[in-house]
Formats: sequence, C-alpha cells, structure tokens
Amino acid sequence: MRAKLSYALTAAVLVFYFVLVGSRGVMLIQSGTLLTVTFGVAVLILPVIGVWFLWKNTQFVRRANALAAELDAEGGLPVDELQRTPAGRIDRDSADEVFAKRKAETEAAPDDWRSWFRLAVAYHDARDTPRARKAMQRAIALHDGRPVQQL
Repeated sequence: MRAKLSYALTAAVLVFYFVLVGSRGVMLIQSGTLLTVTFGVAVLILPVIGVWFLWKNTQFVRRANALAAELDAEGGLPVDELQRTPAGRIDRDSADEVFAKRKAETEAAPDDWRSWFRLAVAYHDARDTPRARKAMQRAIALHDGRPVQQL
C-alpha cells in the first residue's frame, strides 16, 4: 500500500509540474515573437514526453499488478525463500540461488507467462532492475497473447 501511495503522490507532483511547464510554454507562444514561439514549442515538448512516459509506466505497473493478482488467485506467486542480512537486506548468494531456480524454470517453459513473472521477481530480488522489467514485459506479452521479443 505504501508503494501505491508513493507512486500516486509522485505521479500527482509530475502532473502538476507538467501543467506548470505547459502553461509557461503556452505563454511563450502567445508572446508571438519568433524566439518566444520557438522556445514555447520546445518547452511544450517536455511535458508531452513526460506525460507519455508516465502513462506507459502506469500501464506497465497496472498490467504487472494484474498478473500478480491472477497468479496469487492461482496460488502461484513465488514464495519468499530468501535469506536476509541482520539489516533486512536480501542476501546476494540467496538471491542468486533462487534466481538460478527461476531461470531453469523459465528455460523449461519459455512460453509460460507465470515462469517469466517469477523470473522477473528473481531479477528484482537480485537488484537487476532492467532485466526484471524486460522479463515482466515478456510475461505481460505472453499473457496477452502478443508476440514477444527475445530477452
């Protein structure tokens, strides 16, 4: 729940920023000189890119959460079997061990979105966020029946 609140707060702040920057861009365009119109258009590009990025990220998170809920209903969510340090951080060797199991599971069933979901969680636990995101994207694509690119 805390992560959802943090995400919502961050998204709200970003939207406020996009509106603020966008209004400044419009003001520059309304000035009417070649220089201010050029700057105004350039300033408007930033909020457009930001809104697009925020939208795509939000869609990704919603789809990943839907897969997690479906997997949870099936009883297939990965069990947390990771060892932790006294400070509460995941032990690297433990994460590597679980990752090896998840990778073997995915290699045995490369077209199963569930195995890719669990592999994404293992990547995340191993602190490899880019690969975790790619594995989750593949799980989403397999779940939706879309063609997937190689990881």
